[in-house]
Amino acid sequence: MARNQSAIGVWGQYLGLRAAGGFMQCFDVEQNLHTAASIGSIFCKASPKRRQRAERNIALSFPEYLPQQVADVALRSIQYMFQLFLVESLATPRLITPASWPKFVRLGNLQPALERFIRGQPVIMVTGHCGNWELLGYVLAVIGYPLCALARPLDNPLINRWLLGIREARGMRIITKWGATRTIQEVLHRGGRLGFIADQNAGEQGLFVPFFGRLASSYKSIGLLAMRHDVPIITGHARRLGPRLEYELSCTDAIMPQDWADQPDPLFYITARYNRAIEQMIRRAPEQYLWVHRRWKSRPRNERLGKPLSARMIAKLEQLPWMTTDELDLIVHRSNEAARENASRAGN
Repeated sequence: MARNQSAIGVWGQYLGLRAAGGFMQCFDVEQNLHTAASIGSIFCKASPKRRQRAERNIALSFPEYLPQQVADVALRSIQYMFQLFLVESLATPRLITPASWPKFVRLGNLQPALERFIRGQPVIMVTGHCGNWELLGYVLAVIGYPLCALARPLDNPLINRWLLGIREARGMRIITKWGATRTIQEVLHRGGRLGFIADQNAGEQGLFVPFFGRLASSYKSIGLLAMRHDVPIITGHARRLGPRLEYELSCTDAIMPQDWADQPDPLFYITARYNRAIEQMIRRAPEQYLWVHRRWKSRPRNERLGKPLSARMIAKLEQLPWMTTDELDLIVHRSNEAARENASRAGN
């Protein structure tokens, strides 16, 4: 049962969502997308706290944006969020089938992934909360390459069971995070495919790597899995191409074992590189990113203690092959500035 909820509350949420989903099935998907965007606009006005969080994240990630551009991207990202959850997640199993998927999906540069899929070689697929992350795994299953995706079960067991059925309708398997280690190892041993949404905040004990000019906490488990099993990480996403239900699937990077073999800190390199790939996905369509989520909530130890970024950390950042002087200066400046602000608050 959902935490701190009665049976009536659990059933009320479930029946309400099922009724809304059934009602929306009566209308054309394009009309439903328009309706969901309107609901997103209302939410944007009714929830200034979340809108302001999205705007702050966008402004820091795209310092070249004017205030009106920031506000526009924030609004469109919230509208997209409602379209994704209220319409596309429910309509996908009905519309996208083995016979109809070319009508809705364009296959872009998937060669790095498809080569390993065809050979039956294990691979770790990574994406972020950009585009339609659910559609990515769903379509791969539809075209004959199902993967096992790691996900946290929803608090409401009825909604969780219903949505699980939708997500697994074409062969994709969902692995819950609780007790998943043995299952994950079995998948990789038999040449399977694992999927992760890798841009979630990992807390103060996570590995802090660059993400849009700020250090962001990332889980160590993806990199450790890749290193332990000598398996490549391929990053990809499903990007919507316009106002209609039409997407392009593509890969943005393929991180091979030989790429990290000679790195001074392989885990840091892997984690920083797939975060960089997710950043590249987002830059292609900023309005399709979940800017309201708290990606930068946890802060590195130096900022919490009010101390400047350590020379050791700066050296690790300098060793990343793609790191530029301007980007490094920005990361160091922002981290030191946050540390000074925390020190000032502690002093008061």
